[in-house]
Amino acid sequence: MKKLFLSIIFGSSLLATAQETTTNDALRYAVNNLTGTARFRAMSGAFGAVGGDLSSINVNPAGSLFFNNNFASITASNLNAHNRSDYFGTRTKENNSTLDLNQLGAVLIFNDGSGKSDWSKIAVGLNYDSTNNFDNSIFSAGVNPNNSIGSYFIDKAQGLPLEFMQLQPGETVSQLYSYLGETGGLGFPAQQAMLGYQAYLFEAFDDSDPNNVDYYTNVPTGGNYYHENYVQTSGFTGKLTANVATAYKNKLFLGLNLNAHFTDYLKSTSVYEGNNNPLYSSGLTVTDIQFDNELYTYGTGFSMNVGAIYKFTDNFRAGIAYESPTWYNLNDELSQRLIVRTTDGTNNYQDVVDPNVINIYESYKIQTPSKWTFSGAYIFGKKGLISIDYATKDYSNIKFKPTNDSFFSDLNNQMSNQFKNSYELRIGGEYKIKQWSLRGGYRFEESPYKVNFAMSDLIGYSAGLGYNFGESRLDLAYANDHRNYNVALVSSGMNDAARIRTTNNNITITYSVNF
Repeated sequence: MKKLFLSIIFGSSLLATAQETTTNDALRYAVNNLTGTARFRAMSGAFGAVGGDLSSINVNPAGSLFFNNNFASITASNLNAHNRSDYFGTRTKENNSTLDLNQLGAVLIFNDGSGKSDWSKIAVGLNYDSTNNFDNSIFSAGVNPNNSIGSYFIDKAQGLPLEFMQLQPGETVSQLYSYLGETGGLGFPAQQAMLGYQAYLFEAFDDSDPNNVDYYTNVPTGGNYYHENYVQTSGFTGKLTANVATAYKNKLFLGLNLNAHFTDYLKSTSVYEGNNNPLYSSGLTVTDIQFDNELYTYGTGFSMNVGAIYKFTDNFRAGIAYESPTWYNLNDELSQRLIVRTTDGTNNYQDVVDPNVINIYESYKIQTPSKWTFSGAYIFGKKGLISIDYATKDYSNIKFKPTNDSFFSDLNNQMSNQFKNSYELRIGGEYKIKQWSLRGGYRFEESPYKVNFAMSDLIGYSAGLGYNFGESRLDLAYANDHRNYNVALVSSGMNDAARIRTTNNNITITYSVNF
């Protein structure tokens, strides 16, 4: 039966069984960075009841009604991520900087000056915001006293018959790798096992029996494995928002957003292991391992927002807004390579197992959690304002779909047990001195996890200034935030992870014009 699959076209392979997706893949789309215009970022995004900024409509769609004239803005940012890694007491650092054109939009204001209708104002807007910039790099290194990354491969092999890992006469690694991916019930785990077996990371207790399901490792035991892990990511998630809002008696402001989402994400990882443990007395001993992966994810999504702001007095207003889940339709492509060096005490060997195959997986869906935002703002005449936003998002409602898929069902149950309803607090202020505006802000985002060691709370601060030229305005902002989280070297087989502290320092500039 296996021979029927040897006519596979090399270079790509459409797989029915998904790769080893984790909860981090869901959080990538459920947790958004604070982005937007310089004024918005300078006040830490506390704009739910303030409005009058194109990025504010992402918080509360009714905010577009607080423009007095037609308005447009364009924003660019310099993003700097400083990552400090701690892996079993060894600390390393890595920096990444990038430029991003992260906002572009306009709003049109229509006023009814006749006085015949209580619905006297309509706003129609179109805005693009980059909701996440994935450009980043992380380097971790240290000596693991317990576990080898070889455990990942032998873990996948246990219980798998040897015939699915052995090359038949005339068969290539590319053909076998593709065959395993295209056969129902085997898929990704069997591919990983085959990589490890073909690189001599482990061997069968009885290599003459194609039904053998028991294996032993060639990685020396005893710990003290030196590890290096380099993770480089690039890409973005973006949101194009169509906004419409209307005002009733200049007291009640109502708004609606329809959002189209886009994502393009590339993650390259290279994990290395070296050890100086005593050699086995017979057979092969693994001395070095290098495992390379490249994952490309792309897709689109849809969401909507509704919001209301009520002006109690000329000075005080409050708002409430609901953001629906985002329904993403995603596609994954994965390529892999494994390099292993071994020795028998006399000769040294290097095995490069490179299938040169791109795994193209079936499309799947992610549903992110919905979000509620409650806001209040006090306006000090023409002198300034202070604003507070409080938001809640239940991360336990994240879903991979189709939910009847056994793997996704287990993953959804895992997220339901691990994640919780988390809150976010944003506080911002602005003070005007003639044409100048001085701004500052603070934000706190609670961890999505019930036990927050996997990802800690986020704390951020911001400041900025703006100058009003009359018909146009120039704004500048600086934002700083930090958060700790874990990065695993491999997805299973060993639980050890590097502890990462990421500090983001962002400078944003926005040019706005009334027209």
